[in-house]
Amino acid sequence: MALSRRVLLGRLAATGAAGAALATGAGPARAAAPAHGGGRRVHTGFDRLSADGYRLLDGHKVGIVTNPTGVTQDLRHIVDVMHADARVRLTAVFGPEHGFRGTAQAGGSEGRYDDPATGLPVYDTYNKSGKELAGIFTASGVDTVVFDIQDVGARFYTYIWTLYDCMVAAVLAGKRFLVLDRPNPVTGRAATGPVLDKAYASFVGREPIAQAHGMTVTELAVLFNGEFVPQAAGRPVELETVRMTGWRRGDFFGSTGLPWVPPSPNMPTPDTALVYSGTCLFEGTNLSEGRGTTRPFELLGADGIDRHWAAAATELDLPGVHFREAYFTPTFSKFQGKTIGGVQLHVHDPGTFDPVRTGIGLLVTAKRVWSGFAWRPDNGIDRLTGSATVRKMIDAGAGPDEITAAWQENLTRFRAVRRRYLRYR
Repeated sequence: MALSRRVLLGRLAATGAAGAALATGAGPARAAAPAHGGGRRVHTGFDRLSADGYRLLDGHKVGIVTNPTGVTQDLRHIVDVMHADARVRLTAVFGPEHGFRGTAQAGGSEGRYDDPATGLPVYDTYNKSGKELAGIFTASGVDTVVFDIQDVGARFYTYIWTLYDCMVAAVLAGKRFLVLDRPNPVTGRAATGPVLDKAYASFVGREPIAQAHGMTVTELAVLFNGEFVPQAAGRPVELETVRMTGWRRGDFFGSTGLPWVPPSPNMPTPDTALVYSGTCLFEGTNLSEGRGTTRPFELLGADGIDRHWAAAATELDLPGVHFREAYFTPTFSKFQGKTIGGVQLHVHDPGTFDPVRTGIGLLVTAKRVWSGFAWRPDNGIDRLTGSATVRKMIDAGAGPDEITAAWQENLTRFRAVRRRYLRYR
């Protein structure tokens, strides 16, 4: 009997996924299946959902919030896989910032369209929340909203707030919510950096979590549902999660065995993610954060900066990182088409490297050595750091030690809350 393409692809997806049983909600995760060649390999939430025959989606009309990072181990997109499987009633896709297929730059999205590959309606969630987003869920006709996007571990990376906004909207629209886990690529060892002051809430930080949160998306979802969603929506969302197997809190992305797909146009490699929670702070200044180069967030600079910045940064003796005097010409964004000077970060010991402290040290030294240093006129730095404290302390001449000490009390409180929601060792 001939098999249709849809049925055949569905069977291939099922046989290619990990065979572990699902671990959902707050129950204990089971050990990972051995990887090929005898090593350890991570199986994502989607791997485990498909291996279980999509049991958690049985009988539901499903919509999925995802982007190019929603892929299988062999780089097939999960929307294509699920659409081809007769066991899943996938009826809608919801695109975040940069869009479902990832074609839009920062601050953009792809709008509403029908996906050419599957014919599915793609709805735009970017910068939508509350009743507006709930209305989109209602109009789509789905019963269950699934979230599967690779995060990078920084509070101001907007996908985690798309997760939060979608959870709130799901409550308002009466929808069930399922989160499929992927690794925190910079480990889940610790939360570091300042905690957001709610007075500075925005789409780069809705709720008071640390600048580098040290959590996976399912851990964040459970934390959001326990601490914040009831305040925003009146009650928690009907939440289920599918955790990974094989991932440990100390794992960097390179040890997972998973393929890296850029989560956004300026996040090309796991090395970018490693520095991002610190050097993204330069978006709040008049310096280039390296957009328009092949090393965004690793290259920083401006017109008029020379070798003195790298020398000053080196004198801070920050752990795990070297600074190289660098010159580059951005092809877009700040200083487009102009050769500028600055530094390139080279992380030689990821285990000791502290991206947030490093970002603060670079801000302090940039202001000291370059007379042209300025904050962005809208004080966007305050939204990135979560308050006006960092900006005011740097302007007052404070050093990295004094600045990092100022957030320790709030960070200690957040770490205590965070600890209750961790799901991996």
